[in-house]
Amino acid sequence: MSTVLEDTVADIASCVERALKEDIGTGDITAMLIPEQQQAKGEVLCREHAVICGCAWVDEVFKQLDPKTSIDWLVQDGDEVAPDQVLFTLSGSARVLLTGERTALNFLQLLSGTATLARQYASLTESSEVKILDTRKTIPGLRLAQKYAVAVGGCNNHRIGLYDAFLIKENHIAACGGIALAVAKAREIAPEKLVEVEVETLSELNEALDALADVVMLDNFSPSDIDNLKHLNFGETKVEVSGNITDETVKQYINSAVDYISSGSLTKHVQAADLSMRLTR
Repeated sequence: MSTVLEDTVADIASCVERALKEDIGTGDITAMLIPEQQQAKGEVLCREHAVICGCAWVDEVFKQLDPKTSIDWLVQDGDEVAPDQVLFTLSGSARVLLTGERTALNFLQLLSGTATLARQYASLTESSEVKILDTRKTIPGLRLAQKYAVAVGGCNNHRIGLYDAFLIKENHIAACGGIALAVAKAREIAPEKLVEVEVETLSELNEALDALADVVMLDNFSPSDIDNLKHLNFGETKVEVSGNITDETVKQYINSAVDYISSGSLTKHVQAADLSMRLTR
């Protein structure tokens, strides 16, 4: 399974550039109400408990708008904050601060919301060896950013995209003519890549084990279903469960023969952190 991405840093500048272009368009006409030379100071605070993530995206927003903007961070990625805690102060052109406000907070609130949810999930498994994994169910264009936030929150990254690991699902199996043929073809195409097979029945599970898949994903298997598999010899194959993951099922899964629990909710059921910026002068 993949971990925090080295590619994230390189991705930040392009993500921010697209976001600013989308927001500013031909120009921030409301900011033009303010004299061009007017300077201002401001602070950003969080209205609720959260795990902060996204500092580098905020820095990049104001760097692209005006490198002379000064930002003084009072927290860092991974810090837990209390309601009404100030996260950072900033100073510079009043126009720049107001133009960059929404884009900067959009990144920070989304990634902090993602990290906060990941921290909640991670806390459920901290006494076990089971790892919580994200999925590819991310906001388009923000894959690396959200996966970084998941890792900041204490969970783990599944494959990043379609290129770094095989995940052989129902339609792949049907098109290939069976699990054994699909796994064999995957080994032929990229023998160094991890091969995972999603199964929905005991028969498919046995086929995947016989084919020596690296990981089997048990889709919508309940905790009691997992308990009934104790007689099977999984060998070197890791076991992942997915589907209808809740706090309660996580607690049950960690007491069974499960290595990974994957949940799309880490990145698609995110509630953005409640942030606010106010000018102090």
